[in-house]
Amino acid sequence: MESKEWYLEYEITIDRPGLLGDISSLLGMLSINIVSINGVDAGRRGLLLRAQSEDQIKRLESILETVETIKVRKIREPKLRDRLAVMHGKYIQRDHDDKNTFRFVRDELGILVDFMAEIFKEPGHKLIGIRGMPRVGKTESVVAASVCANKKWLFVSSTLLKQTIRKQLIKEEYSENNIYIIDGIVSRRRADERHLQLVREIMSMPAVKVIEHPDIFVEHSEYSIEDFDYIIELRNTPDEEITYEIVEKQNLLDQPGIGGFGNFDF
Repeated sequence: MESKEWYLEYEITIDRPGLLGDISSLLGMLSINIVSINGVDAGRRGLLLRAQSEDQIKRLESILETVETIKVRKIREPKLRDRLAVMHGKYIQRDHDDKNTFRFVRDELGILVDFMAEIFKEPGHKLIGIRGMPRVGKTESVVAASVCANKKWLFVSSTLLKQTIRKQLIKEEYSENNIYIIDGIVSRRRADERHLQLVREIMSMPAVKVIEHPDIFVEHSEYSIEDFDYIIELRNTPDEEITYEIVEKQNLLDQPGIGGFGNFDF
């Protein structure tokens, strides 16, 4: 029988020396292997386990219910957030009202890159929106995640170095394995109909699309925020407010002849 991975998270109720060793010994007696382990929150540990059968996990859960020193919080097939929590030692923050919105600060760029890379590896259509102030690392994180996922990225519109507005793609650039990056402000407020037609064409492809400033992108368009599979918010500090007045001012400065570097328009 093929082995299967599980995620176990427990809270330490009575901390004492040798607690982790006892749990490891219990797992060994049940022939359950530990793939990785880490602290995932204050007083909590997360473990990725590998077992041959679900019965092993049920026996483990039954035994752990009788242990007074810990309280099991989660025991399930691992989700993406579980794997990243064990990898990085902390959970990705999720919006309480919108479960598709995930929040990061600049100090967590490593977690963000790994998070997006795992999404990029999944086949088929994915629409991802990224909110954040200028120079916080939005575009750089998308590019780094594309590299981690071994995917090619294409700027359909961007202001990373110069203002880029694509009006057509060459044959080799049409691929379900590519990551298409679109700046919502540039595409919606700076581009012409040829560019918008290209955006519509790309949006209909079964590929990953990453939209910076998704709230601006959906203004006066056939798309809505509900169309996005994931919304990522990236801030310099946890309490930073994301306002589009400053963002749009920065995009204006990036235009040719207004202090910017010029533009790519092709």
